[in-house]
Amino acid sequence: MKFRQKALTKLHSPEELDVPVRFARPQGWLVLAVTVVVMSAGCVWAVTGSVTPRLSAPGVLTHEEGSYVLQSPVEGQVTAVFANEGDWLPSDVPLLSVGTDQDVQTVRTVAAGRVTSLVAGIGTVVTTGAALATVDRFEYSDSPLVAMLYVPGGSGATIPAGSRVDLTVQSVPARRFGVLRGHVLTVGRVPQTRQQITGFLGNDQLGERFAAQDQPVPVMVQLDRSEGTSSGFAWSTTSGPPYAIDSPTLVSGVIHLPAQHPIDWLLP
Repeated sequence: MKFRQKALTKLHSPEELDVPVRFARPQGWLVLAVTVVVMSAGCVWAVTGSVTPRLSAPGVLTHEEGSYVLQSPVEGQVTAVFANEGDWLPSDVPLLSVGTDQDVQTVRTVAAGRVTSLVAGIGTVVTTGAALATVDRFEYSDSPLVAMLYVPGGSGATIPAGSRVDLTVQSVPARRFGVLRGHVLTVGRVPQTRQQITGFLGNDQLGERFAAQDQPVPVMVQLDRSEGTSSGFAWSTTSGPPYAIDSPTLVSGVIHLPAQHPIDWLLP
């Protein structure tokens, strides 16, 4: 009966329409104001601000024309070697010879370049088609180095020529000497297969490594020159390493893509 009496009393009471209603506390208005300010600032930054995307890719220091492998034309034993690793040789000169029971076959350079590795030495028994040496292909002994990076195929179209590139060189401690500077020279139009990469670099292991990227596209990077460093190239530090760098040396590149407005990410 007690609860029924209260219900009847409330039923007969006026609606109290003239009593003011508090919709929000002062703290709520403060939170709302801050939210509006932050959202407004974010919208302004999305339209006027800019972000520089980066693309990382593995690669190697080489020359513009790549490398090639000299193979044994016969099965036999290496009887003579006419050059050393690091020597620059013109085209069509003897590099080594392979003897058989009948005669001796001379293996000559296919094109001018520097001998980067001699796989076989005097006395080595080789089979037909076995790799004997790797030669960096370039016409003149002072031909400049380049970096060849291999980026996933879907990213190649976003890289314009001239983009800035930072290269971490495997043989150079980056914390001490910094990174190598460069700019994109060319970007391949189509992805390359493992065989194509191997054929250009003259190294099957590198071909397998870079082919592991998703449809790898080659990006050639021109290294920035500097007369004030021992290597002859520009580094993020003042002097860079106190020694020269050469091919083939593994690198890891960071390509700085053109700046974008954040709002572009939301637009089709």
